[in-house]
Amino acid sequence: MSYLITPEVLNEKLDVVKVIDVRHDLVDHAFGRKAYEKSHIPNAIFFDHETDLCGPKTSKSGRHPLPDRRHFAKLLASTGISLDDEIVTYDCGSLMFASHMWWLLRWLGIQNVRVLNGGFDAWVDKGLYTTSSILKLKPVDEWLPLKPLVRLISMSEVQENLKDAKFKVLDARVEGRFNGDFEPMDPVAGHIPGALNHPADLNFNYKGELHSKEKLRQIFLDISSDPKAIVHQCGSGITACLNEFAMEEAGLEGSGLYAGSWSEWIAYPENPVVTKT
Repeated sequence: MSYLITPEVLNEKLDVVKVIDVRHDLVDHAFGRKAYEKSHIPNAIFFDHETDLCGPKTSKSGRHPLPDRRHFAKLLASTGISLDDEIVTYDCGSLMFASHMWWLLRWLGIQNVRVLNGGFDAWVDKGLYTTSSILKLKPVDEWLPLKPLVRLISMSEVQENLKDAKFKVLDARVEGRFNGDFEPMDPVAGHIPGALNHPADLNFNYKGELHSKEKLRQIFLDISSDPKAIVHQCGSGITACLNEFAMEEAGLEGSGLYAGSWSEWIAYPENPVVTKT
């Protein structure tokens, strides 16, 4: 099974799938909606990472706290999405934001979710039709989330792991941020003690294509022979989803996500950090 779908296959299925546009920029928060309003895949609906896909932000929550599951399910129902829909999510092409939406939907128990390989850029490169017309789907009856299909790891579990090392924390940020050389997003630079660095870009080849399942499998098995012994994190829980997506695509099931990630971790002064010396 693959969680990826090609532009050509999606184009043939536009009448039977729900398409979700989650293009975003972590600095320019208005980018995604502007891009969607200018041009998008036909029938796609837009969700904003800073509003729709986040819960209330506090001084302790991290930059992208998870939404309440029932509230998020209610939002999806109001836009015409139900539990049994076949869903395709896409971003510009990094797969980072699309993987985050993939994770969130699976967190609600939705099984049939795929990511557009190459994103909107690949769709355009194939010469496929785009539109600026905004579709409003008829709301469906409200539904309750099912058992999550992903593992959510809490900050307290990561704190406890500092003592017993039951799992490996895998940080998806670029090497410079992990090492504490620079930090453009958060007030403290560095990483969680004991964490390993696997920048999400390492999941792609020189052409910008996701590595083969076999290559991804070898990459992550070299980190841990047990997928369940890996917990992903990044700056705020978005980029980390790409590492988890890559593992699942490779058939390595059961890794976890510390959704609060670095931005939540440093909000608590008692949490130790490794900084550049």
